Amino acid sequence: MLSIYQWVNGSLREVVTPDGPCWVNLADPTTEEILRVQTLTGVSREFISDPLDRDERPRMDVDDDGTVLIVVHVPYHEPNENLHPFNTLPLGVVHTSNAVITVCNRPTPIAASFLDQIRRVCPPEQKFRFTFHLLWHAAILYLRYLRDIRQRADMVEQDLHESISNEGLMRLLNIEKSLVYFTTSLKADDILLGRIRTSRQLAIDEDDLDVLEDVRIEYQQALEMASIHSNILTGTLDAFASIINNNLNNVMKFLTSMTIVLAVPTLIASIFGMNVWLPFASGEAGGAWGPLGFCIVLGLALLLVLITIIFFSRRKFF
Repeated sequence: MLSIYQWVNGSLREVVTPDGPCWVNLADPTTEEILRVQTLTGVSREFISDPLDRDERPRMDVDDDGTVLIVVHVPYHEPNENLHPFNTLPLGVVHTSNAVITVCNRPTPIAASFLDQIRRVCPPEQKFRFTFHLLWHAAILYLRYLRDIRQRADMVEQDLHESISNEGLMRLLNIEKSLVYFTTSLKADDILLGRIRTSRQLAIDEDDLDVLEDVRIEYQQALEMASIHSNILTGTLDAFASIINNNLNNVMKFLTSMTIVLAVPTLIASIFGMNVWLPFASGEAGGAWGPLGFCIVLGLALLLVLITIIFFSRRKFF
């Protein structure tokens, strides 16, 4: 999708063919759209195609003709994705002599948010301030998604407190993966913003540097939030793993104790089931005990079972 905006009467307006400095927004572009942007702005194809790679890392590149490429990672939310609803993807910002070009391999809400808030929008000819305001909206989107992730994690934790299930644990694991993506991307973005601030290849005035500093503060805040949530979630998963292991140990202790308790009457019954003379047996060899032998053996077995149960209960095996 290709959209072209120009500064008209204090706001950005979409146009078909620009007649001055403009903002060109490419989202999941086709080959024809890339060729059109190349013809319109004279930018090299590599500066447009590189940000379309999902594995492209945040970086800055300055061409010999003064064209600047800035690649940052921005957040996106996929509502229909169950495994990883929150992730990051590269966003390329290209500065040419007459345009600011943004390139991404899928539509993101950053452009819509950027257009809606006039306070953080400026003419495209102010290339660096325009770019920094765009990055500010990406940082705000990070913070919004992090709050959403925290709420989702709290809901899953409440469900797991009631009943530990594999589905709930997998949901927590997927949330932790999203936080890992956010943390990794925010660290790389923060390093890139620091390089932009100290770069001698870029002619950035003091006012724009102040805007950049505000943007960097927002990114650092998002990074701190992501790190805190990730650490909390890691500890939560470890705690639930310990609870599961403890419950398993308790079950194994109970089953082992019950096995021993049931083995006692089985042992007595096995002994008195032998085809040899035994005490309390009926008949001539059994003497006067006669029919009472069975009751005596049964009482002996129950007594031993009771002693065994008391022994294990005192050691909290039950």
